[in-house]
Amino acid sequence: MEPVVRSPLRDQIRQAVLDGLINGRWKPGDRLVERRMAAELSVSQAPVREALRELEALRLIESVPNKGARVRRLTQEDLREVYQVRAGLEETAVRLGRPRVEALRTHLGRLHEAAAAGSLHDQVRHGVAFHREIVKASGNEVLLSVWESLGIEVWTHLSIRLFRMRPHENAADHEPLVEAFERNDPEVGVMLREHVLGYAPIEPDTVEPGGTS
Repeated sequence: MEPVVRSPLRDQIRQAVLDGLINGRWKPGDRLVERRMAAELSVSQAPVREALRELEALRLIESVPNKGARVRRLTQEDLREVYQVRAGLEETAVRLGRPRVEALRTHLGRLHEAAAAGSLHDQVRHGVAFHREIVKASGNEVLLSVWESLGIEVWTHLSIRLFRMRPHENAADHEPLVEAFERNDPEVGVMLREHVLGYAPIEPDTVEPGGTS
């Protein structure tokens, strides 16, 4: 890991750990030793501990009595549950308010550019921004807070990495949604729900961050 030099430290450390989980540095069952991580990142143990707690809340790691933190063995059911909750929240958001189509088209264009460039990182970032635009348009701060607490970007990254192998497919999936919002389709909420659920894996199985299903 590269030394963390920018603040807030907790966010930087959290991202460093996430990168390690996604790129396969840490496998399911591997221990995450606070002291060792703090030394590698040139920080104290306190922000490392805070970052690990946040990742535990996202169910990516788990604390084992007398053994500390370790990487959870993720299952397709984990991903499915996250997407089921997310789908319901986004469908509710559409019932409360409609996003600006111009903003959605901007995010969609950037998503296509990221897909064409083969950039998974940018594809995830712009895809999440597309959906955040929809949730924000609800005008409901509680709904937005709950949606963001799911760790959408993390799980989106994992689901695309593990189950969506063609980058253009993800970008193209968003086109019908923009068209539905443009024509003010009364069924757009249902379409959005089905779109999100379409990212959830179908067959129950165990997967590893950075691996294949």
